[in-house]
Amino acid sequence: QVQLVESGGGLVQAGGSLRLSCAASGRTFSMYSMTWFRQAPGKEREFVAAITASGGNTRYAVSVKGRFTISRDNAKNTVYLQMNSLKPEDTAVYYCAADRTTWGRVLPYDYDLWGQGTQVTVSS
Repeated sequence: QVQLVESGGGLVQAGGSLRLSCAASGRTFSMYSMTWFRQAPGKEREFVAAITASGGNTRYAVSVKGRFTISRDNAKNTVYLQMNSLKPEDTAVYYCAADRTTWGRVLPYDYDLWGQGTQVTVSS
């Protein structure tokens, strides 16, 4: 199994950008599709973006499409989330999750492998 560690969160003004990283341990990272979720205070964890194991396909939530880009570098065992044109409603803890069976699943309970999360705060 892989272990996941997110980084890159922080405080940014509305309209700004951040790039999140999720670094994975282990030699089987390239066999896992990867997904970003986020959870705002008092809200349920929600799907943000997903990428296949090869990186050939991506999927986005409607709320972030056109602003966020998911990518991965299998040589570096890392998946990224480039976030542009950030809005206050993007404020949340962002988590990466790994799946070895089916990519692009949007429900958190379908995933067993999670990172610890990184806080993103967007000020207005």
